[in-house]
Amino acid sequence: MAVILCMVLAAVCAVLGVWVWTQRKSLRSAARQLEELERTDSTARLRLAVPNRAAEDLLEQVNRLLELRRQDQAVWLERERSLRQQIANVSHDLRTPLTSILGYLQLLEGGGLTEEERREYLAVVESRAKALQSLITGFYDLSRLEGGEYPLTREPVNLYSSLSGLLAAFYNDFTDRGFDMTVELEENLPPVQADSGGVLRVFTNLIRNALDHGQGKMTVRLFQTEEGVVSLFANETHELTEEDLPRVFDRFFTSDKMRTGRNTGLGLAIVKTLTAQMGCRVEAALEDGMFVIRVVWPL
Repeated sequence: MAVILCMVLAAVCAVLGVWVWTQRKSLRSAARQLEELERTDSTARLRLAVPNRAAEDLLEQVNRLLELRRQDQAVWLERERSLRQQIANVSHDLRTPLTSILGYLQLLEGGGLTEEERREYLAVVESRAKALQSLITGFYDLSRLEGGEYPLTREPVNLYSSLSGLLAAFYNDFTDRGFDMTVELEENLPPVQADSGGVLRVFTNLIRNALDHGQGKMTVRLFQTEEGVVSLFANETHELTEEDLPRVFDRFFTSDKMRTGRNTGLGLAIVKTLTAQMGCRVEAALEDGMFVIRVVWPL
């Protein structure tokens, strides 16, 4: 009886020994897989060579952590790429007017200029300096907006008064650039809850965007729907495509089709951020060759 018991115990020990050995081998294999994943940045998953419920549950958690880390790395790499692109765009946008200013200053330092030429060059320098000032102000304002440092208050705002006044102020600009204007502003619209300064900034940026990048026909409308009051700006364009639309509100959007020597991206990025902070919805579309921006202002 003792002999049989010893034989059984020996067999059990042998089986347990084999099981422990295979499990250790399987875990060592998983550890080597993990090292390989770390070294090659592979997207493969850890697997056990020998079934083990508890160890498999543990590896499943490890695999989830690995996937989260991969996602974080992808987000970080995209942000880094975006930051590099933004730095390049900022450099381009700052360099363009600055180079022009320096060039005309060199011309002014030379002799032989008539009084008319000197006034002309000074006017160009002043224009480029104002463009540079506007660009730097845009960078600063966008930074403040995204950092929550741009104070906005909610109060009743008459969009008709705000928009009609701005259109009158920009009338000569549209005329000088040969725009075929259509303006349809409904009167007696109810006031919207927004920041009056923010409203003027949104409308100003949309007008300037149309002046800088539009051509030919332009439509400005203001009307009421079930959702609220809608402001619509549409300008003729032959450059933008449907693929560009998801990015037109990105800061420093630099599609070559939109870059014309003037900075792009900041104006519409500020519109997007301001409208979002005032509880509005803004959307862009291409309709019959027109680039359309709608802002829905809640009542």
